[in-house]
Amino acid sequence: MYEEALSAPAVVARQLAADHGAYAALGESLRQQPPSSLLTVARGSSDHAAHYLAYLVMARLGRLVTSLPMSLVTLYQSRLVCDGLVSLAFSQSGQSPDLVAPTRFLREGGARTVAFVNAEGSPLAEAAQHVFPLHAGAERSVAATKSYIAQLVAGARVVAAWQGDDDLLAALQQLPKVLEQAAALRWDVAVDVLREADRLFVIGRGTGLPVAMEAALKFKETCGIQAEAFSGAEVKHGPMALVEEGYPMLVFAPRGPAQAGLLALAEEMRGRGARVLLAAPAGTPGAELPLVCSGNEDLDPIAVVQSFYPMVEALARARGNNPDQPRHLAKVTKTH
Repeated sequence: MYEEALSAPAVVARQLAADHGAYAALGESLRQQPPSSLLTVARGSSDHAAHYLAYLVMARLGRLVTSLPMSLVTLYQSRLVCDGLVSLAFSQSGQSPDLVAPTRFLREGGARTVAFVNAEGSPLAEAAQHVFPLHAGAERSVAATKSYIAQLVAGARVVAAWQGDDDLLAALQQLPKVLEQAAALRWDVAVDVLREADRLFVIGRGTGLPVAMEAALKFKETCGIQAEAFSGAEVKHGPMALVEEGYPMLVFAPRGPAQAGLLALAEEMRGRGARVLLAAPAGTPGAELPLVCSGNEDLDPIAVVQSFYPMVEALARARGNNPDQPRHLAKVTKTH
């Protein structure tokens, strides 16, 4: 897991050097034939990457995006209307039947189907109309790292191509160096604080919420910590009742419109007795976990998770766990 997390900058560089024409063609198609609706199709870490793409599309392009409950197709045989629909499937292995079946169904119904997948010859890649390889290489660790980061980048590339946003495209080209800097940051204090934790809130908002969701999953997978991810707004609607003296809370507060509210929340939770670990750009008052800024604030969450992965791997080992082989889990999960 550690080696693969640290290889992510090279993976991103490899991906950014490839498939320019395919991304440009999809962007042109989306401009010429704007979708009436968009769906994401994914599970696990891939679903968190899909949430990131969805947020970028909704925020930047004003198009609503829905996460598809795959059982609508696989179990309930719902006859979804596919006219004008674009589906976006995310997977590392491309083998799970409940990703393949909806993609095939939607394509046969006339939808434009897109797959972001690490295994180019997989059933999901064969089912989709447009296939974008992640170029992450074989991933041996059960807990996905480099493939998740590659999915985030692929989603941002789609949005940049759809918008024709030269500034975002330029910032994407700078990402490998940014991620190298992010991977080198030390978050040792988080290992010390969370070594004995059995529960945890991970807080984000906006484009940072999908990274908080991914972080919570990794805490569960690799560390055995019952971690829950919440929006900085949602946590006040009930979950806050759990906060007591010493309750651990990791708050991701990268740049952007959500940052001010997240910083205020961190301060409020400290006042309630929580042990807040605040991840924010260097110089932010109260930040114990430094963040690297990218060339565009919408890409900052990618640098956040790059800094997070080495820390959670070290935390797993400090707790006596093997992060490469979490119990009960396998690399490829096939659900229906």
